[in-house]
Amino acid sequence: MKAPSESANQPRRLVVLVSGSGSNLQAILDACQRGDLNAQVVAVVSNKSDVFALERAAKAGVPTVHVGRQQDERRADFDSRLADVVAGFSPDLVVLAGWMRLLTMSFLGWFPEQVLNLHPALPGELAGTGAIERAWKESAAGSRTRTGVMVHLVPDEGVDDGPVLGTAVVEIDRTKTYDDFEQLMHDTEHRLLVDTLIEICNASATARPDHRGVSA
Repeated sequence: MKAPSESANQPRRLVVLVSGSGSNLQAILDACQRGDLNAQVVAVVSNKSDVFALERAAKAGVPTVHVGRQQDERRADFDSRLADVVAGFSPDLVVLAGWMRLLTMSFLGWFPEQVLNLHPALPGELAGTGAIERAWKESAAGSRTRTGVMVHLVPDEGVDDGPVLGTAVVEIDRTKTYDDFEQLMHDTEHRLLVDTLIEICNASATARPDHRGVSA
């Protein structure tokens, strides 16, 4: 991963991209507020104007920006506009925390080794949307006993398969309800995302080997 450009004591500038309620964003904001995370969320950007994540950011005094897709706009053109907005905040890291759009190189090319994604599955498993629900269904069918969460770099347009920065395993307990399992997954997401950011923002994290192509 790219070495931080400023001193180790300087808070890292984070831009967080969101598309939903922002519970992972809240975990980051809380960690910054407690002083556990040597970082500052300098902006929260969403592709949706009415999500609760923007309210969370506003309550914390963080600037918010809505970047909506225009009618008939190409993905690459949208991503170029998005990159312009994000670059304006001079981020050290761009965190995809519940961002529900695939990004093209029109965005990623602006931020090499700076874009992190949180995905509720282990490396090489359950790429794409609905990973939590799919893991639960596979466990019901007897083909899965555990799943997990990972944080990884996003170097290109591959889906949930960049170099891994952190993982956490979650055992699937069929004596619990799906709601219990989903909450456990979200709690694990919050913890892993913050722990990984703490490592990075203390300039001690290095990317682990790329796990693309690892079968479940």
